[in-house]
Amino acid sequence: MGSPSVPSLALFALNASAELGQAVARDLWVTLAPHEERAFEDGEHKIRPLDSVEDADVYVIQSLHSGPEQNAADKLCRLLFFIGALKDCGAARVTAVTPYLCFARKDRRTKPRDPVTIRYLAALFESVGTDAIITLDVHNPAAFENAFRCRTITATAAPLFVNYAKRLDVERLAVISPDSGGAKRAELLREALEAAQGKPIGKGFVEKHRSAGVVSGDLFVGDVADATALIVDDLISTGTTLLRAAEAARRAGARHVLAMVTHGLFMPGADKAITDPAIDRVVMTDSVPPFRLDSVAAREKLIELPIAPLLAEIIRRLHGGQALADLLIF
Repeated sequence: MGSPSVPSLALFALNASAELGQAVARDLWVTLAPHEERAFEDGEHKIRPLDSVEDADVYVIQSLHSGPEQNAADKLCRLLFFIGALKDCGAARVTAVTPYLCFARKDRRTKPRDPVTIRYLAALFESVGTDAIITLDVHNPAAFENAFRCRTITATAAPLFVNYAKRLDVERLAVISPDSGGAKRAELLREALEAAQGKPIGKGFVEKHRSAGVVSGDLFVGDVADATALIVDDLISTGTTLLRAAEAARRAGARHVLAMVTHGLFMPGADKAITDPAIDRVVMTDSVPPFRLDSVAAREKLIELPIAPLLAEIIRRLHGGQALADLLIF
């Protein structure tokens, strides 16, 4: 009796993430599968695959950040409708590849009658038949995994940051978490960097309290004297959190400060934070293009790391049933 055949791999990228999709396809040595996105005069739309996907292992790339042409809700709606269409067309498995996952930051109630939006988001994906979802440095991995019943792959940009940090010509490194919520993320990077370099890597922590949009707290714990401090966070919005952490690390004696963030949202005010002399460089992935950042001085401080090779490797291993642990995915 012969072994069961492996389903064919089909890779789609919706129009809003076409550039990222092409890059992933090149790293996988495949061609993007064709699809149609058609908009109607009243603002509605339809989306469908143009080739057969029956019994295929399908991956759909759509980074769910807002702008510049579609907002997050519109991108999410298109992705959900497309997944539903793929399942209706007989796809054996559909995996949503959403490097930036919209609405995931609202993962708990902080005020009376607050929504827990990530749970509702999970229900939407599951209702159209999503078999698995891949994210990159989701804001709260535990909340994300608990919200979904389908398979979740919580990837991290840590391998990209480790490779970058290994090339730095510095005597001493320290990894800093800008708040308590990011402590596990920072420690994961610190441990991976320590293993890669074979020498101790320092660590630090900055106290932060947020209420009604106002950030306070300036307590710093850690040893960063004469070190290059790497401040690790999942995203940069206005840059307030990163700048406070950078200033605290400088007061504690850090010689250089680099911010390492996965998603650069760069909301109004971010250019001022980035150009502050407390921050030497902002190392980020290209999961969200920095289209909101107008300042030339701010853009000159950016170093973008491509995520396509990492996503391609995850897809390759998932399709082949291979382990992901060495990519820091558990």
